[in-house]
Amino acid sequence: MGSTTDLLLFATVCIWAFNITVTRYVLQHGFRPLTYASFRYGLAALLAAGIGLALEGTLRVHGRRATGLVALAVVFLWLNQICFVYSLKLATATTVSLVLGTTPIFAAAFSSLVGLERVTPRFWAAAAISMAGVALVAIGAGGQLSADLGGDLLAVGMAATWAAYSVCVAPLMRTYSPYRISGLVLLPTAAGLLLLSLGQLSGERYGSITTLDWLALAFAVVGPLILTNVLWFTAIGRVGPARATLFTNLQPFIAVVFAVALLSETLSGIQIAGGVLIAIGIGVGRVRTTRAEPVPAPAE
Repeated sequence: MGSTTDLLLFATVCIWAFNITVTRYVLQHGFRPLTYASFRYGLAALLAAGIGLALEGTLRVHGRRATGLVALAVVFLWLNQICFVYSLKLATATTVSLVLGTTPIFAAAFSSLVGLERVTPRFWAAAAISMAGVALVAIGAGGQLSADLGGDLLAVGMAATWAAYSVCVAPLMRTYSPYRISGLVLLPTAAGLLLLSLGQLSGERYGSITTLDWLALAFAVVGPLILTNVLWFTAIGRVGPARATLFTNLQPFIAVVFAVALLSETLSGIQIAGGVLIAIGIGVGRVRTTRAEPVPAPAE
C-alpha cells in the first residue's frame, strides 16, 4: 500500500504544480481573480456533488462533530482560495510555489495541536531536509522571485489554510469517502466565493477572455479540484496529513519545471540540487509518524 499511496501523492502534487503555472498565466491574461475562483469552484462543486450523489446517494454526514468539522473545512478552503488567486495575481508562480513548501510544517503543527498525530523527531528531520531543498530552489531562482510582500504573505496564508483544511478533513475520512466529502465541502465553498465575487463577475470583460483561458479553467476544475480531491484524501486517510503534506515539498521544484516551458523561466543547477534534496527529505519521512488515532483508508 505504501508505494501505491506515494504514487497517488506524487500525481496529486504534479497536477497542483501545473495548476499554479496555468492559474498565474490566466490571471495575468484573462480572468479577474474572484471571477476565476467563482467559476472554477461553482463548476467543480456541481461535478463533485453529482459524482457523490451518483455513487453514494447522499452527501450527508451524521453527528455534531462531523458537521462542525465540515463547517471548519469550508471556512479554511474558502480562505485558501482567496489567498490562492490573489497571491498568484500579485506574486509569481515561482514565489507562490516556493512558499507552499511550508505546508508540511503547518500540517504537522496543526495535527499535533489537535492530537491527530504525534510527530516524531524523524519527521521533523525530514521536513528540515526538504525545507533546505526549498531554500536551494529559492536561491537558484534569483531575481525571478517576486518582491511583492502582499503576494508572499498571501502565499503563506494559502499554505497555512490548506494544511488546516487537510487536518479538518482527515478525521472525516475514517467514516466517509472522498466523493461525499468533496461534494459536501465544495458546494458551500463555491456559494461563498460566488457571493464575494459578484462585483467582479458583473464587471468582467468576457469578450477579452480567449479560448486558451477557458481551456485552462476547464483543466483547473477537473484536475486540481475533482481528480486530486479523491487522490489527496485517499492518501490522507491511509497515512495521515503530516506525511501526506510532506510530498508538497516537491511542488516548488515541479512548478519551476512547468514554468520553464510555459512562462519562459529558467532552471538553474542549484534548483535541480534543491529538487534532489527535497526528494531525499521525502524518502526520510516515509517512516510513519506516531498517530494518536489511526486514520484508515476511506470507504470504497
